[in-house]
Amino acid sequence: MLFGARQRSMRYAGFWAGGVAGICLLVAMGTPAYAADKVPDWVRAAAQLKLPEYPETTKAVILLKETTYTVGANGKAVEHVRSVVRILRPQGREYGIPSVWFDKDSKVTSMHVWSIDPAGHEYALKDSEISEYGSPGEGGELYSDEKAKVADPPGRDPGGIIAYEYTENERPYLAETNWDFQGSIPHLTQSFTLILPPGYTYTTTWAHHEKVDGADLENHSYRWQMDNEPGIDLEHIPMSPATESLTARMTVHYSGPGMAISQDGTWQGIGEWYDALSHDRIVATPDIAAKAAELTQGKTDFYDKAEAIGEFVQQHIRYFVVEMGVGGYQPHPASEIFRGRYGDCKDKATLLSAMLSSVGIHSALMMVDSERGVVNPDAPSIWGNHMIGAIEIPAGYESPKLRSVVTAKTGKRYLIFDPTWSETPFGQLEDNLQGGYGVLIEGKDSQVIALPVLSPELNTVRKSATFQLDADGTLKGSVTEKRFGDLSENTRYYFTHLDEKKQKEYIDRITGRDFASASITDLKAQNMEALNKDMTTSFNISAAHFATSAGPLLMVRPRVLGSLAPPVDHKKRKVGVDLEHTMQASDSFDIEIPAGYVVDELPDPVKVDMGFASYESSTVVQGKTLHYTRTYTVRKVSLPAEQYPELIRLAGIIDNDEQGRAVLKRAP
Repeated sequence: MLFGARQRSMRYAGFWAGGVAGICLLVAMGTPAYAADKVPDWVRAAAQLKLPEYPETTKAVILLKETTYTVGANGKAVEHVRSVVRILRPQGREYGIPSVWFDKDSKVTSMHVWSIDPAGHEYALKDSEISEYGSPGEGGELYSDEKAKVADPPGRDPGGIIAYEYTENERPYLAETNWDFQGSIPHLTQSFTLILPPGYTYTTTWAHHEKVDGADLENHSYRWQMDNEPGIDLEHIPMSPATESLTARMTVHYSGPGMAISQDGTWQGIGEWYDALSHDRIVATPDIAAKAAELTQGKTDFYDKAEAIGEFVQQHIRYFVVEMGVGGYQPHPASEIFRGRYGDCKDKATLLSAMLSSVGIHSALMMVDSERGVVNPDAPSIWGNHMIGAIEIPAGYESPKLRSVVTAKTGKRYLIFDPTWSETPFGQLEDNLQGGYGVLIEGKDSQVIALPVLSPELNTVRKSATFQLDADGTLKGSVTEKRFGDLSENTRYYFTHLDEKKQKEYIDRITGRDFASASITDLKAQNMEALNKDMTTSFNISAAHFATSAGPLLMVRPRVLGSLAPPVDHKKRKVGVDLEHTMQASDSFDIEIPAGYVVDELPDPVKVDMGFASYESSTVVQGKTLHYTRTYTVRKVSLPAEQYPELIRLAGIIDNDEQGRAVLKRAP
């Protein structure tokens, strides 16, 4: 579900090839018959622009992008775009595939594509060489009328120029447009022109950029110019934030006489706009009320009732998307969702609210984005891609089960829950939403609100194992691993959706990182579908040559399996760090020393606390057993770039501990 503006740009080609499985060809492209034709003067002029010095890894550059957004007297808008890109490296070919998205409410009235290959040959594509693509229904999408006009022009090689121009009628139920003037590649010169009819007004909000006043061109026209915007390429940066949480954009809201829907550029206004779209869809019909009563029968506690209904919507309403036009924004009626037992994120949040209302619990919708940082609290807009629920907590109610809680400006508290995310326990919030922002849809009380960062103790992995080490270096033993929260997501998936062979391969792949060769037997799993319990796996393992000998010495790694060191590099950092989630991992391993050996040397204990994370470990001898324990706790989900050196230091400490060896020697 999109509640934000669909972007139109030189799309990443991998999206189309994305195994080719991501797109369904609606109009066969055939073999293009490119015709040499006159390239427009504006394309030639852009091709002659002198480039500044870019990093040698820069794949392509947008030489020119001009957007004109014209609002008619009836409030309907038309967008006209010209764009020119130069390919700089072979990896930049993907930026030379023009695409324009549309649906039944946003018609593309014209599209033209030209190119100049590196040898200077000019091409103009015919209309028949511009194809239409649509989604085949993957990722839970049952049907969507959203399509894209796509071209694959010649000359997509280093030095080549690709240009396109299109005109599109915008959706009539929106009074907002977004100008995203920064992306993963540099933008050399670009402009945005807004043309309004008499009596109309506008406001702008800015994300990741200071506000810039538009030039008044008279006749209710305004123009913004942005030149030399650097690209934000995060491809090779470990633990990087989402690109859209960093790139700059301007949002324009406009209003005028006779508009059915207008925007005032505030979070309240956005909430009221969406409330008008969704309010009459949140109705508890008799069958909905009956099911809610059945689920909550005998329950009197607020949390228990909300949990029963929340888990029903989460687990028993399938995620399937049916979108046409405004359906990309507006939920289906709760009655349809309940009857069909399927819906997308906004549908599931709508049904959740309807069912809760029938048992006396109020719940609001909340707009979010699935990537942390994309919803910017300082830049009101409908930019985002996901919808969740905000369940109002009764005044004075307290419970240790209340975890993902926010407090609105009204003083009301809400339990935040995503009924779409099938692997997160009720009462918690998936890690990618924590630390971000959501738009609470509560009519005139609508507002942007910070989402909580949950305690590390709610996202855990605990491994325990007992091993016997033989004198020839062979290690044998049994391992038990317990996972809770988002850290259990992958394991739960393998043990609920895949067969025994795939499950075995999954465990083999994980253990293979720590053993040259190992044999896994007696693999078992418990609580695969019980999200409020530890997902538990256990198995027996035998690994030859685990310990290495050097004369009378035998060297063994107390940290038998599992790595916790963050995947850092040692380069200067310009962007923040996404730690992904708060969490706590603990290991407890016992290794029985082989007969005839005693401990000669142990790794030093480790204890370090960086504030955002801590790590401690120790290896001790208990009789004839090496006992290794460690605990790693992450308390934050993100860090500023300035703290990256601290993360590098922490990663080095953990890595050194993981590689530490205990030395055994033959007893005298």
